[in-house]
Amino acid sequence: MVKIVVLLAFLLSSLTAQDLLIKKIQNLVHPKTFAKDRAFIETIFSPKSEFYKYNGEVDSIKVIKTLKDNGILNLFFKKPRDINISFKTTGDDLFFIKIMSDALQNIGYYKYMTKESSFDGVEFMWKINLTSEYAADPIILSQELKKNGCQIIDVVRDNESDWSYVIDMKDARLNVSVLEGGVEFSLKRSLYAYWLDVSKIQTLDITSSLRNDWYPYIAFYDKSLKLLSVIKLDTKKTNITLDINSDVYYIKISDIYTLKNIKDDLVLLPIAR
Repeated sequence: MVKIVVLLAFLLSSLTAQDLLIKKIQNLVHPKTFAKDRAFIETIFSPKSEFYKYNGEVDSIKVIKTLKDNGILNLFFKKPRDINISFKTTGDDLFFIKIMSDALQNIGYYKYMTKESSFDGVEFMWKINLTSEYAADPIILSQELKKNGCQIIDVVRDNESDWSYVIDMKDARLNVSVLEGGVEFSLKRSLYAYWLDVSKIQTLDITSSLRNDWYPYIAFYDKSLKLLSVIKLDTKKTNITLDINSDVYYIKISDIYTLKNIKDDLVLLPIAR
């Protein structure tokens, strides 16, 4: 009797697992495509056990990659349309937005607007809207987020142009250069502020050439990207030395007026803790 109960439980759990995978596939592809390619889908998703994570959840990214590789998932539209993308996480909101903004920019999404943001005490949600000829590729976005120590836990296609992502930020970090004690580092000319990981150093000496008209703007952040302090100097500087407190993890270096003032490299000499 016990063996029968165990067998039935196993069969029921297997059926539930298969149902979860099929439901995920149906969520991602058009109903007509699913009906037409059902037999092919059954083939490419065999064995089904390979498309589950260790915790029993469907591996959305692996499912999407399989669908894409086999020409079943189409992310392109006939003409540009409005796209809504929702991102959810239990991580710090400011840190999350910084990471997501950088990732979106790196995959080609420069122009978007925040449609909604909310925090319910546990989960933070950020929803953006943009116009594009294609939906954001979850595979490329996943690869970009991995550079920041983040993982996509789940992907849901709400409709043809609206997507929802659940992001794990447990090991999140900014994908920026890490300064090492005694190792000189140069900041090349840029249109964007310089972000650096200074968690390993105690002092930072910054030298600016005489050709530069650098009016320092330097912001100090903790590991969760909470702003700790800011230095703003309305005086041209050719050298400045910064004390890096133990709670400072990142700094942002810019100019109070415009980064066009920096024509030559800024040369950094870090000193270890």
